[in-house]
Amino acid sequence: MATPPPILKPGDTVGIVTLGSPLEAATINARIDTLKKLGFNVVLGQYVYSRNGFLAGTDQERAYDLMSMFANKQVKMILPSRGGEGVAGILPYLDYNLIQANPKIVTGYSDITVLQNVLYQYTNLITFQSLLLIDFTEYAPPYNYDEFFAATSTIYYRHIHNPAGIPLVSRVPGNVTGPIVGGNLTSFVDTLGTPFEIDTTGKILFFEETHEPINKVYRLLNHLKLAGKFDDCIGIIMGECTGCQVSYGKSYDDLINEFVVPLGKPLMTNLTSAHGTYKAAIPIGAMVNLDTQNNTITVLEPTVSL
Repeated sequence: MATPPPILKPGDTVGIVTLGSPLEAATINARIDTLKKLGFNVVLGQYVYSRNGFLAGTDQERAYDLMSMFANKQVKMILPSRGGEGVAGILPYLDYNLIQANPKIVTGYSDITVLQNVLYQYTNLITFQSLLLIDFTEYAPPYNYDEFFAATSTIYYRHIHNPAGIPLVSRVPGNVTGPIVGGNLTSFVDTLGTPFEIDTTGKILFFEETHEPINKVYRLLNHLKLAGKFDDCIGIIMGECTGCQVSYGKSYDDLINEFVVPLGKPLMTNLTSAHGTYKAAIPIGAMVNLDTQNNTITVLEPTVSL
């Protein structure tokens, strides 16, 4: 059983870090104002505004900020400003023993999912594929906040569901239970062949993608297949492919039907998440039941602790 971090409560302190690509200071500051209006205190990493080309500071600087947040007893949630590129670069510089001794909520998506899966594998910590700092705006759909706070601020078991009117689509029947792992397809495929390679053995594998042509998505899926990750997993949940372009006449739906369905694993598709407008909160490392006969995804354990 994975370790749930302490529950997020009104008035708690949120630590802001930039772990991948840089973000404009004006955007960071505007989103911090939203957090404060929601009742949270905020502490900033030393390098949160830094720029080093396409990265927000060096690998060591970004790792330092993350470790500072885990070491800070006042910080209850670590909130990356964005994803982008480069999160994998910080992984060799993290103190996993210190992280394991100081479990905290870590939320985000895109390249942040590399970190989230590694934290589960190295420290047994439940993290959340959910909101980034950039998503805290007054214009965010209520569904996004509802999902985020249901995952981080309640101890009840819950169903992961789409907004009303957007159906989950079961493609291969089955009923399996196991920890859920995964996230952004491009990001975690890049861990293959490294010490931080995603482990799908006995797991339910979730993935989504954004702004890639379908032939590129095929290459990523085939890489996973050749690496044995579909052999090892017990079920598959697919999110949206937001902004993904039809390629050579093939769509994302074609790829699902022609490549993923024949894998024969219980398969659910069309989960709203991550790069899409609507963002389900997915607890990486938590025990989940995937029932594609009754079209449900159920989190079977509290994802935060009192």
